[in-house]
Amino acid sequence: MVQNGRNSGETGMRGGTIKRFEDMKVWQQGRELIREIYTLTRGAAFRQDHALREQIRRAAISIVLNIAEGFALGTDKEFRRFLIQAHGSVAEVQSALYIALDEQYISQPDFDALYLSLEGLSKMILAFARYLGNSNYRRLTSDSRPSTLDSKTHR
Repeated sequence: MVQNGRNSGETGMRGGTIKRFEDMKVWQQGRELIREIYTLTRGAAFRQDHALREQIRRAAISIVLNIAEGFALGTDKEFRRFLIQAHGSVAEVQSALYIALDEQYISQPDFDALYLSLEGLSKMILAFARYLGNSNYRRLTSDSRPSTLDSKTHR
C-alpha cells in the first residue's frame, strides 16, 4: 500500500505515486481540453454568443476543478463523488458543442475531434470512479495527512 498518494497504476499513469492532482493523467487531459475549448471559443463566431461561450468554458473548467477538489478531500468516497460531477461536466460540454455546431460556430471536423477527446476523458473518469467504488483503499488517513501548521500552534 502507498501512503500519502495513490499507486500510479490506479490512475493510468506509470512510474511512481500520485501525490498531487496535477500528476493525474485524467486531470492533465482535462486541462488540455480546456485549452482547446478556449482556442475554439476565441473565434469570431463565438463573439456574438457570449452566453454559450461562457457556458461551455465554465463547464470545461468544472471538469478539472472537480477532479482536483475530489482528490484533495482525501477519501475515495468523496473523490468518487467529485469524479461523477466531472463526468457530468463533460456531458455538458458535449451538449454545448452540439449547439455550437448547429449554430455553425464550429465546423464538423472541429466538433468531431473535440467530441472524441471528451468521450475519451469521460471513459477515463468513469473507469477511475468505478475503481474507487470497488476499492477499500484509502489514499490519505487522518494520521497520514500532512499538517501545514506546527502542532504547538494548536495548543
